[in-house]
Amino acid sequence: MAIVWGLAGVYLLLAVVLWALQERITFPAPRSPLPDPAQTIGYGERIELQMQDGTRLVGWYLPPENAGGRRPSAPFAALLWFYGNGETIGAIWPVIRDFRPPHAALLVVDYPGYGASGGRATEAGMNEAADLAYAALAARAEVDRHRIYVYGRSLGSAAATHTADKHEVAGVILESPLTSARGMARQHYRIFPSFLVRLDLDNIDRIRRIQCPLLVFHGTADMLVPMRMGRDVAAAAGGPVEFVMLEGAGHNDTYDMGGTAYRNKIAAFVK
Repeated sequence: MAIVWGLAGVYLLLAVVLWALQERITFPAPRSPLPDPAQTIGYGERIELQMQDGTRLVGWYLPPENAGGRRPSAPFAALLWFYGNGETIGAIWPVIRDFRPPHAALLVVDYPGYGASGGRATEAGMNEAADLAYAALAARAEVDRHRIYVYGRSLGSAAATHTADKHEVAGVILESPLTSARGMARQHYRIFPSFLVRLDLDNIDRIRRIQCPLLVFHGTADMLVPMRMGRDVAAAAGGPVEFVMLEGAGHNDTYDMGGTAYRNKIAAFVK
């Protein structure tokens, strides 16, 4: 009987820890300096945004790449980029450089508590940062606000669907999207009841209300966010959808495994 009570006590303790720390588990908030894009990749500018509570967010704005010495005539399309939960601009700038659509502008912001941004990492903070990033991009005279696309990878898929649900976007690109916070809890913490989950991150609910074109990438060997979640998100879409399997890709090697075909698919989608 003592063993049973001991195991029950350990279970309750773990449940309390998971309930209390779920935001920290979901948002590990790595820190890194923000590189100067003009020095790092040869073009672009650092931007600053301010949240309602005064928290300062930083990011990159990149105009379309020079193609043959000429840029597309303004106004041009633009892409909002939302990265995964363990990433920062300082860590993934080579990916942004190599996989961004060359004919479109791009804006990416470090979430609150991430990279070189201030504040604390929360779901509400990530959503507010997404709203601010959209507003900053739409306010640029050279950007066609009717051709703003959003891209979200892993956790960033929730920021992307939040943006598309709240604002006018021309299309949504999701890579390795989760279904929801509760869906992830059932996948990785199934011995604990789902009512302990306080986070939302509900891509399924939001994608039903989004009518614009949707492009979904998912690795067939993803063990963190299984491919069935990407399929479920695609199946719930309210508008036209294309689902692309990245054969052999796990959760963190999608860019390497997708390669040129992946890059060209994004460029073709962002018209």
